[in-house]
Amino acid sequence: MTDMFQSSQPIYSQLAERIKKQILRGELKPGDKLPSVREMGIQASVNPNTVQRTYRELEGMKIVETRRGQGTFVTENELSLQEMREKLKEAEISTFVKGMHEMGYGNEEIEDGLKLYLKSDKVVTLDD
Repeated sequence: MTDMFQSSQPIYSQLAERIKKQILRGELKPGDKLPSVREMGIQASVNPNTVQRTYRELEGMKIVETRRGQGTFVTENELSLQEMREKLKEAEISTFVKGMHEMGYGNEEIEDGLKLYLKSDKVVTLDD
C-alpha cells in the first residue's frame, strides 16, 4: 500500500478509496479490524493525522466503526456495505461513459462495445 498518491486529490480521500476497494474485493471483511492509525500511517507512508481523517471519513459513511479502546472495524451492517458497493459501481460507470461520450461515442456504440468486450477473452479479472 506504499504506492504513490496523486496530487489532484487529497491523500485522505485516496486512502479511503483504497480501503473501500479492499472491502469491495473481500480483502477486508465485515467485522475485520483495521490497522491502528499509527500502523496504517507507516504502511501508507502518511502522517497519522491523515489516517485519522480517513477513518473519520469512512466512519461518517458508516463503512467502519470505531470502538473505544479496541480500534476501528469494518462495519457488519450489510446495508451500508451494499450502498457503498452500488455507489462505487455507479461512479466507475459514470466515469467510463463520460470518457466515451467525450471521444464521440453514442450510448448504443458504448453498449455494443462493452458487450463485445465482456464476451471476449480480453476481459481481465482479479483472478488472472
